Amino acid sequence: MKQLSSLGELAEVFTKNTLGMMVTMQAGLEKAAVVVEKDAKQRIGEYQEAEGPFPAWAELSDSTKEDRARQGYTENDPLLRSGDLQRSIEHEVGYTEAVIGSKSPVAAYQEFGTYRIPPRPFLGPAAFHNKKRIQRILGAAMVSGLVGGSPVHALLGYDGDV
Repeated sequence: MKQLSSLGELAEVFTKNTLGMMVTMQAGLEKAAVVVEKDAKQRIGEYQEAEGPFPAWAELSDSTKEDRARQGYTENDPLLRSGDLQRSIEHEVGYTEAVIGSKSPVAAYQEFGTYRIPPRPFLGPAAFHNKKRIQRILGAAMVSGLVGGSPVHALLGYDGDV
């Protein structure tokens, strides 16, 4: 362990660790955002069970199935038609936050429902389902930043490859 000879040296150590932690946290946020984005995309086209506070997906109505078939799409793959909805899911990472979502109005209608469309959430459940993994990723990022960017051993319970 390094001995410090002044408060200035201590301040320097804290400054370096803070900057290192910001860098590793941003890398951790990127990794966590990719996990949630990928999971959300995989939910499209498959009926989903209830997960946490998010409801199970309702069966498509007969009129929707008929309309899908008429347009040349598979009859019973909810939310999946051309793949545009999946491709619209993306993420952005800042210094202290990650946003995973879609700019498509269709995504909001499906995620939250409307007066005529039951909710078929895919973003919220993707984050909820991966909560423990996100905690391990961000924990590893924080510890790695505190110890100067060194990898964190998996035995500590973190996803150490940040």
